[in-house]
Amino acid sequence: MALLTASAVAVVVLIAAACSGDATEPDGRAYPPHTGIVATTFWVGEVLDPDSPDGSQRLSAYDADWLASYGGCDGVEQDGQCDTERRTAANDFFPTRMTPRQNPFYLDLPFDDRNDPAAFEQRGRVVPWAGDPGYAGRATSFMKNRWVRIQHGTAVCYGQIEDAGPGEYHDAAYVFGADDRRPANTRFNGAGMDVSPALNGCLGLRELDGKHDVVDWRFVDDVDVPPGPWTRIVTTSPPSAW
Repeated sequence: MALLTASAVAVVVLIAAACSGDATEPDGRAYPPHTGIVATTFWVGEVLDPDSPDGSQRLSAYDADWLASYGGCDGVEQDGQCDTERRTAANDFFPTRMTPRQNPFYLDLPFDDRNDPAAFEQRGRVVPWAGDPGYAGRATSFMKNRWVRIQHGTAVCYGQIEDAGPGEYHDAAYVFGADDRRPANTRFNGAGMDVSPALNGCLGLRELDGKHDVVDWRFVDDVDVPPGPWTRIVTTSPPSAW
């Protein structure tokens, strides 16, 4: 068997890293990690509490008709209700009974810079990419469509921000802080993010719709997102008009 040269070994290592979903990230800025964060699951079309202003996922902080924009219930329709479903690698963790128009690898974080006055006022100072081309002076959200790297055990997956929450909407100290701050939210076991069914399956969370799984996460720039099922459909739509 021929021996590999040093350069060939380097190529093999890079390919292996890319296939693992966690390639080296030399191009974007470095973002601080957030560790041991409770992640609950939500999905487009879910109605958690019809009497609460943030109890329905038929709309999002950034889309007044998220259900239609996404393409329908991101799960299983039963008796007029949209329920979640277990996702597997067999079909890249995509929904089994509908075809999404947007990326099924989505999440939220508790900073709504579109509807929450405190977050809107703070965003120019706290959002790391606020001064980047295309963001300075932008009237719409700085958060929508941004990428996040999430890890649970050895599983690493990537998703896009498409909503705000859970429970809080201007928690800048947690979302952008460098001190691994705990979320201000006290609901849902102090959850610091919601993840989609696709991310739930990709990460191998133990609970299909629970509040006890924990993850590590950090922002990543577009250039640092490796190919994977999360890049089959990339959401690019801006926030909708209300």
